[in-house]
Amino acid sequence: MTPCQVAREGPVRRIALFGGTHGNELSGVFLVKHWQEDRTEIQRPGLEVKPFIANPRAVDKCCRYIDCDLNRVFDAEHLGMKITDDTPYEVKRAQEINSMFGPRGSRGEAYDLIFDLHNTTANMGSTLILETSRDDFTIQLCRYIKDALAPETCAVFLIEHPNLKYATTRSIAKYPVGVEVGPQPQGVLRADVLDKMRKIVKHGLDFIHMFNAGTEFPPCTIEVYKIMEKVDYPRNKNNEITAVVHPHLQDQDWQPLSPGDPMFLTFEGKTIPYEGDSVVYPTFVNEAAYYEKNQAFVKTVKQKLSAKGIRASLS
Repeated sequence: MTPCQVAREGPVRRIALFGGTHGNELSGVFLVKHWQEDRTEIQRPGLEVKPFIANPRAVDKCCRYIDCDLNRVFDAEHLGMKITDDTPYEVKRAQEINSMFGPRGSRGEAYDLIFDLHNTTANMGSTLILETSRDDFTIQLCRYIKDALAPETCAVFLIEHPNLKYATTRSIAKYPVGVEVGPQPQGVLRADVLDKMRKIVKHGLDFIHMFNAGTEFPPCTIEVYKIMEKVDYPRNKNNEITAVVHPHLQDQDWQPLSPGDPMFLTFEGKTIPYEGDSVVYPTFVNEAAYYEKNQAFVKTVKQKLSAKGIRASLS
C-alpha cells in the first residue's frame, strides 16, 4: 500500500459515552448508569472512557427535554449566549458540556470521540449517524462496526446537508458519532434494543483500541443513506394533521419508496402517493419525538463513501 493511500491520524485517547441527551430514551440512560458503576465492559488499555448523563433533569423526569432540545443547541449562537435567569436549562447545560468535553472546534482540547446514544420509536434497527462525508477515521469506524455486527444490519445515516443544521451534542468532539437504535417506545427499555446498542459501543471501542495499537486499516467504501429532505404530514389551514403515515410505509425505514407508492392515508380513507421523481429511502418514519418538529419522515438517498487507509501516528 502506497503512503498516499494511508492517512496518518493521531491516537484516539479520550472518549465519552453520552446517554440521556434525551431523557426518555432509556437504553443509553441505563447503559451509562451501569457503566458509571462498573466500567469493566468499556475499559480498554490506553483509553480514557467516560460514561456521562447529558441531560440529568430530563432523565429524572423521563422526558425528552426540560425547556428545549439539547441535541439542537450546540451552535455558536447558543454556546456563546449570555446566561441569565431566563436562559433555557438545555442551553445552560450545553455550555457546561462544552466546557467539560470541548470546546467545540478545538482539536487539541476537545474530547477525541463521543458516542451519543439514542433510541427511536421508528423501525430503524441499528443505525450509526455521521456528520461529515470527509473524515476517514469515522468512515473506517463505521465500516468496522458494520462488519462486526454482520449478519445483523447496521445502517449509516449521513446528516451532512447545506441547509439542514443539527448542532448536535456530540459535535463538540473531533469525531462525533451518533448511535440510534429502535424501535423502542419512549420511557421503555427493551432487552433486544439494549443489546444492539451495547454491541455497537463494544465494537467501536475495540476498533479504537486496535487503531491505537498500530493496526493499519486498508482503504474502504461503505454505503450510507444521505439526508435530502424532511417531509411533514399533510395539514389543514389550522396546521392540524389531516393524514397518517400509510400502512405500506409504516415500519419500512431504509426501504425504497418509489414514485406512486402510498405515502399517507387521510382520515377519509384517501391514499396520498409519493410524487417525487426518483426512488428515496425514508427513515425516522412516524418518529414520536418529531411530531413537534412537523416531521413525518426523512427522505434519504443511497451514496457510497470512501476512506483512505488509516494508521495511528505512534511516537
